[in-house]
Amino acid sequence: MTYFSYDGTFTGLLAAIFEVYERKTYEANIINKKLLSPLIFDEIVDVVNDNEKSKRVYNGLKDKLSQQGMKKFYFTFLSELPLVENLLLKFAQTVFASKTSVEQDFGNPTILEITKIAKRVHREKHRFEAFVRFENIGNQLFFANINPDFNVLPILIPHFKNRYSSQDWVIYDTKRNYGVNYNSTNQEINEVLIQPCSIKSDAIAVNIDLDPEEKLFQALWKNYFKNTNIESRKNTKLHIQHVPKRYWKYLPEKQI
Repeated sequence: MTYFSYDGTFTGLLAAIFEVYERKTYEANIINKKLLSPLIFDEIVDVVNDNEKSKRVYNGLKDKLSQQGMKKFYFTFLSELPLVENLLLKFAQTVFASKTSVEQDFGNPTILEITKIAKRVHREKHRFEAFVRFENIGNQLFFANINPDFNVLPILIPHFKNRYSSQDWVIYDTKRNYGVNYNSTNQEINEVLIQPCSIKSDAIAVNIDLDPEEKLFQALWKNYFKNTNIESRKNTKLHIQHVPKRYWKYLPEKQI
C-alpha cells in the first residue's frame, strides 16, 4: 500500500491528491504526517505542500462543483474524522471521472457520506456562532475559548468579523491549541498561540484574568437570568434540544 503523507493543511491535502494522479497510484491512502505509523512494507510518499499543484486541483474541483459542493468538500476536511482524507480523495476521483455533476448522486456512498459529514460540521459552526461568549480581559480586548468537536474556527471568522468589527477580540481553540486575533484598527486577522498554562477562563476552567468590570457584568447577567427564569414553565428536555449541555460551559448564565 502506498501512503501519501501531507502536513495536515487543506492546501497540503490538495497537493496530495495531485500527487496521487501524477503518479497514477490507484491504491493509495492520504494520511496526516502526525498520524503516520507505516508498516515496514508500505511505500511512503512525502508530499511537499506545493501551491501550484494545490491550485490545479482546487480549480479542477471548482470547475465541476457548485459553490455548495466546494463548501461540502472543505467542511468535510475540517471534520478531522479518521480516514477523512481517503474519503475526500474518493470524492475528488468521482467528480473528475464523471462528465456530469455528481453532487446530488446520493446513491453513491461517498457522495452521501460527504454530505452527512458536511452537515454535521455546519451544525457545529452554527451553534458556536450562537454560543461563543466573549470576556473582557482588559484594554478592551475580548477573549473567548472554544473546544469544538470539529475544527470550525476557520469558518467562524467571517461571522464574528462582521458582527464585532469595531472590537478587538481573540477566539482560542483549546482543543487544537491555536486561535485568531481580530484587530479592529486595521481589520486584520492573525493566528495566535498561547501557552496552555497561561489560559484562564471561567468558561472552560482554564486561567485568563478578567477585567474587574467584566466580572461585574457577568454577575449582573447571572442575577438577571436567575430572576427572570420562571420555574413553573421550565422544560429541561426542550431546552437541552436547543442548547445541548456540552455548550453550557461557554455560557455565564449556566455557571450559577
